[in-house]
Amino acid sequence: MVSPVFVGRKAELETLADAFEQARKQAASAVLLGGEAGGGKTRLVSRFTEEAAYAGAHVLVGGCVELSSMGLAYAPFTAALRQLVREMGASEVAALLPDGAARDLARLLPEFGEPSGDKETETGRARLFEQFLTLLERLAERRSVILVIEDVHWADRSTRDLIAFLSRNLRTAPVLMIITYRSDELHRQHPLRPVLAELGRVSGVVRIDLPRLSLGEVAGQMAGILGDEPEPALVRRVHERSEGIPLFVEALLENGVESSVPGSLHDLIIGTVERLPEETQRLLRVAAAGGNRVRHTLLAAVTGMSDIEVEDGLRPAIAGNVIQVDGRAYVFRHALIREAVHEELLPGEHNRVHARFAEEIERDRTLVPPGRAAIEIAHHWHAARDHLWALISAWEAAAKAANAFAYTEQIQLLERVLSLWNHVPDAAERIGVTHIAVLEQAAEAAAVTGDPDLGLRFVKAALADLDETAEPERVARLMVRRSQFKSDKGKPGALDDLRYAERLAAKPSAARAHVLTRLGSYLMFINELVEGSALTTEALRIAREVGDEPREAELLTNLALGHSLGGDLETAMRTNERAIEIGTRLSSPRIVLRAVANNVDGLTNLGRSEEAVALALNGEAMARTYGRYRTSGSFLANNRAESLEALGRWDEVIEIIEQALAMEPVPRIRGHLLRVRGDVAAGRGETELLRQIIAETAEPHADSKYFAQEWVAGIRLRVEHHLLCGAPLEALSAAEELLSSPGAAPDRPMLGWSSKPMLGWRALAQSRVVYESAAAADPERAGALLATAKELAGTMTISGPVAEAYRLMVLGDFDGAAEVWRHLGRPHPRARSLFLAAAASARAGDRDGAASRLRAAHPLAVALGAGPLLGEIEALCRRVGASLTGDTAPAAELTPREREVLRLVALGRSNREIAAELFISVKTVSVHVSNILAKLGVATRGEAAAAAHRSSLLV
Repeated sequence: MVSPVFVGRKAELETLADAFEQARKQAASAVLLGGEAGGGKTRLVSRFTEEAAYAGAHVLVGGCVELSSMGLAYAPFTAALRQLVREMGASEVAALLPDGAARDLARLLPEFGEPSGDKETETGRARLFEQFLTLLERLAERRSVILVIEDVHWADRSTRDLIAFLSRNLRTAPVLMIITYRSDELHRQHPLRPVLAELGRVSGVVRIDLPRLSLGEVAGQMAGILGDEPEPALVRRVHERSEGIPLFVEALLENGVESSVPGSLHDLIIGTVERLPEETQRLLRVAAAGGNRVRHTLLAAVTGMSDIEVEDGLRPAIAGNVIQVDGRAYVFRHALIREAVHEELLPGEHNRVHARFAEEIERDRTLVPPGRAAIEIAHHWHAARDHLWALISAWEAAAKAANAFAYTEQIQLLERVLSLWNHVPDAAERIGVTHIAVLEQAAEAAAVTGDPDLGLRFVKAALADLDETAEPERVARLMVRRSQFKSDKGKPGALDDLRYAERLAAKPSAARAHVLTRLGSYLMFINELVEGSALTTEALRIAREVGDEPREAELLTNLALGHSLGGDLETAMRTNERAIEIGTRLSSPRIVLRAVANNVDGLTNLGRSEEAVALALNGEAMARTYGRYRTSGSFLANNRAESLEALGRWDEVIEIIEQALAMEPVPRIRGHLLRVRGDVAAGRGETELLRQIIAETAEPHADSKYFAQEWVAGIRLRVEHHLLCGAPLEALSAAEELLSSPGAAPDRPMLGWSSKPMLGWRALAQSRVVYESAAAADPERAGALLATAKELAGTMTISGPVAEAYRLMVLGDFDGAAEVWRHLGRPHPRARSLFLAAAASARAGDRDGAASRLRAAHPLAVALGAGPLLGEIEALCRRVGASLTGDTAPAAELTPREREVLRLVALGRSNREIAAELFISVKTVSVHVSNILAKLGVATRGEAAAAAHRSSLLV
């Protein structure tokens, strides 16, 4: 009763074809295909993918699996991986990934060997996501890929998150994702709804709502089934009763159109099954308890029947197209049929059958696909309502979920364990851990999934069961966890919890080192450097005594942070190098990449920005090799963007940040990236964009005010926004807030003040700019601000030329600052310093001095596209009556890279040829050429070449 002829769906096929064509043109796309149960989603997708495969596409298919109230973690991706392994072999699939990355995939498929011993719960899932992304990109380099993910209404949280991640990050690879779901099952609280809404806003994602068949299409379906044109009256009757749903058309033709109207959808679908022999129906009911797809060997084991008996019993169902044979398994033709058959199980029969499945899978785990046994057993014991074995199997399945980085599913299973605890008198003995230990694991999983509310509940329950006098160190560890949740949630008391934990873990031990690691870094972030460094040093001593090298390396990077904030940048970099040595010896990419990122920041603060960019690029390449770009790589990209922002290579900054944000970095790294983008927006006068960035990165809760770096950067952007909007007094108020006395209010960070050049010194220099802007409107307040800035400057460390340049700006030696900035190759602060020097000269009556400085600043601002500063320069130039194009205007200094580009321009090379020779992008070459033209004050490439020869710039 299935039509051999594909009917209708012309518009939908065209939409799929258009989406695939878009993907093949290096612009990845996705289609969200929704429709009612029985509406023909699978048939449509099958028709399309058959044609696409014939045209050369690589089609991968996976479906979500319903297991009671939860889905099977990563089921569609595991199925797609298994298909790849069958087609290519595990070694060839692994060869597509970075070295060692396939060991993460081993958590889903044993064909990839032993999983990596490096679990690192905080970054493990991100790494796994990145491996799937890389795998699809590498496959698509060979031929276009279509990834079909069916029945996403059953998807687990991990699967939904991975789908969203791939949809946002498969930007240029020729990959089409087709995602199907039952639209009629998406109730208001369904977890898929927000995911679909989010994906609908992603560029390249198309949504198809599959309509019911029209009268003519039903006629075509019936003709295909019956082998002849049906009578018009019969067509109208079937169309009316089926309402155009293809599965119901089949059921009506099977059961007889003129039979009495079924009382429910269940009755309509089950009618076909009820005409089968009783033994066949019994076998189908057992098979339905095993899911939509059940292996022959498993069904035989559960029923206790021989192979021949199973085959003979199911043959009528196969002939009636209730089930189909797929390799070594039986598959219900439609999930609705399986659901209807499963509902026919009587209560006692339901429990017995599910218990039999659990027993047989436990006896022989090869009866189900690799990696699925634990969750299948847990599902069946839960369905069988056997409290003891439901608890035991849920505990095992939770461990398997954690091993696959499916932490949301782990929490669900641990909650099942907790709910069953009081139903099993000897629960602790049965699973080998206490009730508190289960709560601790659940709290850890909640931390990884970013659910502080749930995590706080777990920690509260565990603390209620513990006696701190008997187990002080265990309580201390929970207090550290609670402090994290409080900080994430915005609740007060995170620091108090850490202090309390430190008092509990008073004796030198691994627990004390754990507490001090968190407390020390927290204190450093709020700029309590002396105490934070002392506690970190103590923890470092303990780690060395107990031989904990991973913690030693982590503490070294924390200690380096303290040196950096204190302005001792050389010591910070040497400390990070020691951490890199340990991380390299331990083969720990996390440690190595964190220390490398810190040294990129150190080089930028020392004024060695070109070196910083090179080191960041090297670190990002390492992150890709290790499969950690989304975590460590995005942090390194942020630091590279900071270095490039300082060098005035703003177009590159924007490109880097857009790429990094597309990788969905963790919230804190996203905030860092947005703030760097905010600096460029401020420089270019993108007022509305800057306002949006300030709003998104604003302090979400009181605790975040304690983190000095974010707090200072946030206020600095607010100051820039006020200045852009022509509101100097508002800028003055924000600057006053930033420079307020340490400890003046409980919600102020104890700044100290930070001697880190790009943090504390940069903020003080900005206060000087605010003073120059606000002095006319409120000279008393502006003067007080400047006095505070100078006083703070006198207490701070000068760690290198960057700090020195900012110090000179604070003191009003703008010419001296401009010269240092010229030496460092930082055009924007140089142009700003030149403008301030020009303004001072103009006030002193030195018009020629003002003009010469303005002529030097103008091409810098033009090359940067620094509209606000350019406007100030031109306005002051008009006031002093100077010309910006006079013959006396000095040529702007070219950077080494710009000289390289100019040399090739003079040789007549095109932008594409220059890009190939210098190993940079064409877009970057275009930016360099624009900068060169602006700095030389010429309009064409030929004029630039002539000017270069006249000025001996190519010598």
